[in-house]
Amino acid sequence: MMRFLFIFFLSYLLMAQPVMARDIDTNRLDARINQMMQERGMVGLAIVVIQDGEVVHRRGYGFTRDGSSERVTEDTVFRWASLSKGVGAAMAVKLDETGDINLAAPISSYKTTLRLPKRGENKADLFDLLSHQLGIVRNAYDHRLEAGTMPAVIRGQLAGLPIECPVGTCHGYQNVAFDTISEIVQGATGEPYQLAAKRLIFEPLDMNTATMTKNGLMSSTRWARPHTRNGRISKRTMRESYYRVPAAGGVNGSITDLGKWMMANMGMNSEVLSAQALTTLQTPRVITPRQRRRIRQFFPRMTRADYGLGWRIYDYAGNKTVGHRGAVNGFRSMIMFDPSRRSGVAVLWNSGSNQPVGIQLEVMDEVYDLPREDWMYLANGPDLRAIRRAHPETIMPEFIPVPNISPQKKDRRFPVDHGAPIYLVSNCFGFSSPHSGDQPFEGQNQQPLF
Repeated sequence: MMRFLFIFFLSYLLMAQPVMARDIDTNRLDARINQMMQERGMVGLAIVVIQDGEVVHRRGYGFTRDGSSERVTEDTVFRWASLSKGVGAAMAVKLDETGDINLAAPISSYKTTLRLPKRGENKADLFDLLSHQLGIVRNAYDHRLEAGTMPAVIRGQLAGLPIECPVGTCHGYQNVAFDTISEIVQGATGEPYQLAAKRLIFEPLDMNTATMTKNGLMSSTRWARPHTRNGRISKRTMRESYYRVPAAGGVNGSITDLGKWMMANMGMNSEVLSAQALTTLQTPRVITPRQRRRIRQFFPRMTRADYGLGWRIYDYAGNKTVGHRGAVNGFRSMIMFDPSRRSGVAVLWNSGSNQPVGIQLEVMDEVYDLPREDWMYLANGPDLRAIRRAHPETIMPEFIPVPNISPQKKDRRFPVDHGAPIYLVSNCFGFSSPHSGDQPFEGQNQQPLF
């Protein structure tokens, strides 16, 4: 009888254990990335993969500069571009927890330079600001920033724009406007935004390479140089433009530090980012219709795309994943993770190639024990045309107003002062500017990847 009870109890314990996903095959991933690095347009790349809260793969590939013998390592510094928005949002949430700011208060409660149409700053709160729901055209006046106009001046000029939708009702991705949070953080802490980020985020997480200035990047012990989508060294002078909006696109750092940042956003550093803070940051707040249309190329893996505070929130095969992508001229970045599984991937690279974007899907397929696909397109890859033909619908549960001006198009129907930057579409998921070409336009400005 005792033997029977022992066997029954043991069987119960075994059945009660959760079914574990397969371990990420890092040897296979390493081989595929090495193969991808031979493709046109690839120069240098760094990756970190985390599974069950442990770093299982962290490595650099290629070179810091085309023709150089200096290899990319796990400590090579890249620009994070729009991944910086997650840092800005996190600082705001931390200050809300301490009572130094109130996320629910209107923007006009703070001393900022932001002015919105019809005095929208009196209605828009910090939740609206950090989720890009200000009611203006997306990427408003980024071309003026790139032309050298100071952000404080541009933020005042936003008041002259037409209203695309009521505040808090639609998603219009911003850079200059989003950076208003840097003014609010500075006012609340009494110190420059960069120093506040160092004190509140970088130092507590031991992010030793993280900086927020052009000089910080170029004075790094080892840093990657920017290249075009063809893998050629960028001839353009690297300007200060997006370092002037540090909350939107100013962070520099290594893949080691990006891994530490990802782990904190998985809930593994509660003294820096509390569980409540992460819930606030990672709760979907607005549907992003344009992004939903784009992820159709990843169907059936990704079927929903929303925005929280500084983060995109996806449905990945029925699982909630958090991520973001970024692009500053000659640099690209991306991060995607499942906070509940404490697993994910982050990648930095120093060219305009879009091929590495598939890495995140190949890793997340491993995390969720899904059939493997050639998302890096090293062979034929998924048949995207067939996927689009089979699923032409946009996955959207209800009508959501969308700003109707695309900064990726020249449209003579609208005046220059409409706020839509005049850009030419490139073949990459950034696009070329007639001014400086220095743009961190994550997601909202990406062309179909393949």
